[in-house]
Amino acid sequence: MNSQLLTGNEAIALGIVEQGCRVATAYPGTPSSEILAGVVKYKKRLNRDVYTEWSVNEKVAFEVALAASWTGLRAAVAMKQVGLNVASDPLFSAAYTGVKGGFVVIPADDPGPHSSQTEQDSRLLALTAKVPVFDPSTPAEAREMVKDAFELSERFRIPVILRPTTRLCHAVSPSDVDESSTSGEAPSAKFQKDPTHWTATPKLRYKLHTELNQKLNDIAAEFSNSKHNYIVDAEAGGAVGIVASGVAFLTAQQALTELGVRVPMLKIGTPYPLPTSYVESFCALFQTVIVLEEPDACIELQIPNRDQVRGRLDGSVPNAGELTPEVMFSILHKVFSEAGIQVNASPEDGELSAFIKTLSLPVRRPRLCPGCSHRSAFYSMKRTFGPRAIYPGDIGCYTLGTNLRAVDTFVDMGASITMANGFFQANRLAGDERAIVASIGDSTFLHSGIPPLINAVHTGARFVLLILDNHTTAMTGFQPTPANDYLADGSEAPRKVSIPDLVRACGVEYLKVTDPYEQEDFTEILKEAQAYAQSPEGGVAVIIADRPCVLYDPSPVVEEPLPVIVTDECDGCRFCTEAFECPALILRPDGSRVDIDYKICIDCGQCIDACYKGFIVPKVAEMAA
Repeated sequence: MNSQLLTGNEAIALGIVEQGCRVATAYPGTPSSEILAGVVKYKKRLNRDVYTEWSVNEKVAFEVALAASWTGLRAAVAMKQVGLNVASDPLFSAAYTGVKGGFVVIPADDPGPHSSQTEQDSRLLALTAKVPVFDPSTPAEAREMVKDAFELSERFRIPVILRPTTRLCHAVSPSDVDESSTSGEAPSAKFQKDPTHWTATPKLRYKLHTELNQKLNDIAAEFSNSKHNYIVDAEAGGAVGIVASGVAFLTAQQALTELGVRVPMLKIGTPYPLPTSYVESFCALFQTVIVLEEPDACIELQIPNRDQVRGRLDGSVPNAGELTPEVMFSILHKVFSEAGIQVNASPEDGELSAFIKTLSLPVRRPRLCPGCSHRSAFYSMKRTFGPRAIYPGDIGCYTLGTNLRAVDTFVDMGASITMANGFFQANRLAGDERAIVASIGDSTFLHSGIPPLINAVHTGARFVLLILDNHTTAMTGFQPTPANDYLADGSEAPRKVSIPDLVRACGVEYLKVTDPYEQEDFTEILKEAQAYAQSPEGGVAVIIADRPCVLYDPSPVVEEPLPVIVTDECDGCRFCTEAFECPALILRPDGSRVDIDYKICIDCGQCIDACYKGFIVPKVAEMAA
């Protein structure tokens, strides 16, 4: 036994392996990406036989794990919160059919949001799907809840959700790890046919729904005595009580310490189904009860009598955004002040607020990495099609093309292609023939881009589609895609899938594979693709911009370095820093000229084309030496 510092994601992964899970699947997405990577790490350290898979999307990941559960094995699936939208179809159905082996679903929520298109609450989706939820506050509790979730799942034959959030996923805390432990003898996989569940007809689904409702009633009763629901400072008494869950519980404790106030606080670790009688008996003790939860109202919604309850629904807690320490401090300060409870400080006097006021950090928006081939592709796009074209984008590193004004829309995974189709059909009705140029990454194309491309080809849409193929799922940590030759645990993939072959199989007739670093050639291909898309016999023109991510595989750049310098003639016009936006191009504070930060420059030479005045040139002398 030894103590190790584990992130929340690592603690969850360790719990998955410790509890005898045999199949773990995922699709990468912040803040959940490190969970499956952690499972791979701990299955090797603990010498456990666990099948791990980076699936092509969350629905696939869910169903692979569900099938394993139906054979009697323990299974788990991880994803970010918007991934649960993709997996919602099997989630709702699995709640009815039930499971056999323990099945834990882990959607990581992103209050804020920090790296997502929504800050939706997975607990509310679980409430609609009628699937029980554990809501951890610390990495250690998350690890413990993995065990309880598997056991609850098997006891009630139901999928169980473990819902971490960004702060927990990336927090670090000490945890005891016994690398000599064993999980006991795991059951053998044995699928038993059961028409009353696995192939239930609508009539039987009504019966299963009735059974599901009873399961939830029984689980709620069990949750009334759960060790994850308890009262802190019960003896403090007073007119105000707090109900809190997840990371908000810890943030509230911190705010109470700074305010110098002690009040009873009910910690809820099982927000659905809520043990309502237990919660109501707590609420009845106070004139005012403030409910603190993220990112939306879930516990608050389930409290039957909310006469004295305050929270997100009545505006006492902001109805959007993360409950950061300064936000929490302000909320509780106002509640206590209105209740006549003396506090030590005002929101302006808080230590954190005072510290924040001393900071004068410049605001810098996220940008593509130095040498990123996506930047070259976007720059060529903008030069070719100009500002009037419509640029539907997608979810990935290349979403940052919005900085270069080469991404006009992004909705969800794969939407670039469907939106391009929709824009074409709408513009066709209006007689608008402007160029439509969509962009999507290789992983996202495999995730959700294939059906939209088939649909666009079949309906006669005409636009240019750029598949930005950097050979990995770069934004979330270089997870493999089906186009790679290795699997989640690093082993060799039996086969890899060809993206060009998939594109052709979708019915696309115009397909070119090219290197976006070759900007002159790339620009000519863009023009050719647009001419095809607008021709009488045209359709969707696909260009695969093929170059490995410079962080994942820098070898193509290192083999052919092209160091550059900025000449003395540079007049600081800002065209290169704004239209190309490479982080290695630095505008001097006085705006007089641009310099190159050679600490981060990778010598790709792409910025030569970004200065139309010719002031960025190859460093010929040094290259010759």
